[in-house]
Amino acid sequence: QLPTGLYKKILVILHDSVLPYMNEPTLMMDFLTVAYGIGGAISLLALNGLFILIHQHNLEYPDFYKKLYSLLDPSIYHVKYRARFFHLTDLFLSSSHLPAYLVAAFIKRLSRLALTAPPESLLMIIPFICNLLRRHPACKVLVHRPGGPADMSEDPYIMEEEEPSESRALESSLWEIQSLQNHYHPDVAKAAAVLNQSLSEMEDDISGLLELSGYELFDKEVKKKATDVPLEFERVRGLFGKKNDIFAEHFSLD
Repeated sequence: QLPTGLYKKILVILHDSVLPYMNEPTLMMDFLTVAYGIGGAISLLALNGLFILIHQHNLEYPDFYKKLYSLLDPSIYHVKYRARFFHLTDLFLSSSHLPAYLVAAFIKRLSRLALTAPPESLLMIIPFICNLLRRHPACKVLVHRPGGPADMSEDPYIMEEEEPSESRALESSLWEIQSLQNHYHPDVAKAAAVLNQSLSEMEDDISGLLELSGYELFDKEVKKKATDVPLEFERVRGLFGKKNDIFAEHFSLD
């Protein structure tokens, strides 16, 4: 058992400063699988090393996607290692051989969590979801299903289910993304409105959005050139905007 701080320090550098220089990187299988099972930030950081072992050294991890699915919780949009996690998740979900129910479960869970996510995360996760729909056309039924649930209680998707195959995600619809079309941030509403049209064939490049911060969004808004916006169509003459009210008889705005 290692202290949490030491676990993080090791896992941050393991994939590029340790594994490439080992004669037998497979010796780290047990360490990485145990770290992946701990949960939280330690599991996120263990993904890098596991990816190398799975991709280059034929590591078989039967419940890998189930564990990856369980890592998706509300904190995932706020953690320090968000960019690294979504970069690797994008790689793990890039295979066209993944079953539709699994990808649909990821799409639904990300969409549900997006309802409480900050704008900078939404501008990354909405294109991410669109890319998953492009790669796996069978999941487009989530967008085109007529007569989706009227409210959250009627949604067949089971958020609390740990097993993706039992979550009933393919029976649901992406009403969460539709609700984001009314988001207070105009860029988020615009991004969510993409699903109202047919998706293009080419995937969106999300690499520049992975590390987008709230400060950058605010700075972008501040630097926008202001345009003259008419606030009133009719000049106010009375105290409360009415011409012939009792206030207009006794009070003047001049």
